[in-house]
Amino acid sequence: MQAGNAAVVQLKQHIKDRLDFSMTMSDEQLRECIEQHVFEAAAAEGWTSNEIGAVVKRIFDSFRGLDILQPLIDDPTVTEIMVNGHQDIFFERQGRVERYPYTLESAEKLEDLIQMIVAKVNRIVNQASPVVDARLEDGSRVNIVLPPVSLAGATLTIRKFPEKPMEMADLIRFGSLTEQAAELLQILVEAGFNLFIGGGTGSGKTTFLNALSAFIPPHERIITIEDSAELQICTIPNLVRLETRNANTEGRGEITMRELIRSSLRMRPNRIIVGEVRGAEALDMLSAMNTGHDGSLSTGHGNSSKDMLSRLETMVLSAAPLPIEVIRKQIASALDILVHISRMRDRTRKITEIHQVIGMKDGEVELQPLFRFVESGESEEGNLLGELVYTGEKLWNEAKLRMAGKTLPPWFETHSKEGEAV
Repeated sequence: MQAGNAAVVQLKQHIKDRLDFSMTMSDEQLRECIEQHVFEAAAAEGWTSNEIGAVVKRIFDSFRGLDILQPLIDDPTVTEIMVNGHQDIFFERQGRVERYPYTLESAEKLEDLIQMIVAKVNRIVNQASPVVDARLEDGSRVNIVLPPVSLAGATLTIRKFPEKPMEMADLIRFGSLTEQAAELLQILVEAGFNLFIGGGTGSGKTTFLNALSAFIPPHERIITIEDSAELQICTIPNLVRLETRNANTEGRGEITMRELIRSSLRMRPNRIIVGEVRGAEALDMLSAMNTGHDGSLSTGHGNSSKDMLSRLETMVLSAAPLPIEVIRKQIASALDILVHISRMRDRTRKITEIHQVIGMKDGEVELQPLFRFVESGESEEGNLLGELVYTGEKLWNEAKLRMAGKTLPPWFETHSKEGEAV
């Protein structure tokens, strides 16, 4: 927008001073009011018709949207918005982080935006409780950190999700995995294998979990449990979505992941989907998987499939001081498949490992690779070349497959050699 920033700020304040906030005004009425004032100012400022439209939208967004951030919210190519204080704003588009040329008016305006966001989802953030996770109305994930924890001012990070959830066919087209890997995962999900998805921050775990959920038979009853609701499951009619709740200003009313997982067991679920495990709730998730809720899914942060196992052990230990051997047996009994997603150096996101859990050996959980990403070089444009390759190992738990009435695809070598565990 080319219209002078100072003139727009002054005009916005002029409109604000003349609005009667005691009256309920629809979006259409507010827009008409703004247009009237902008048209009056346009003659003196010499704004073009395009500039007039941009000024109207900017002022409207400041009242009903996220102010200067709204164009980034509306831009489908933007995946992440990072506000480091009111003057430093960055965004990610197609894997590249860029500085936003506009700033918020003041630290107070940023604080107003933050309070508006958390109020809509019944969350509280203040100096006494300066860190909170929330979401926007479109499902975008929000993280907020206030001073004094954030030294340079309030920070606001928004992780956007596409309006239409990505399907497995989209991920195949983008090169995240192969058709063979997707075909096998579909069979395993339909057969009720318990899958755990690991990966780093921003690697696409939630996106992949959404795509996997489309393989769940539509007649089943599914319970989803999340810290901040992000999953977009559209194929299950009998779906119950649960979300944690922070404590109120008096320190009461908190609803934790552990409580929701335990409560979900009394809701007759066929499967439980835990959006992400970060702590003690890992014990409850594993217990649920071990008590007849086959086909459950979850995600967590890890650098590899083996590292994810170590992190799960640590999470369970934070819940109860159990012997490490008992924890590992619990993990080996609960999990069937581990999928690892990586954010590659060319900024693409790919499945790099698919392991099956085949039991315990020498006191440790034993993994066997079914697929591995094999790099073959780089294109002239710097894009990573390679493919997720089937290792030739047989499926360990074929009995579970047969009980579900499922068969493996012809290319899957059920008679292949016993591979080395990893």
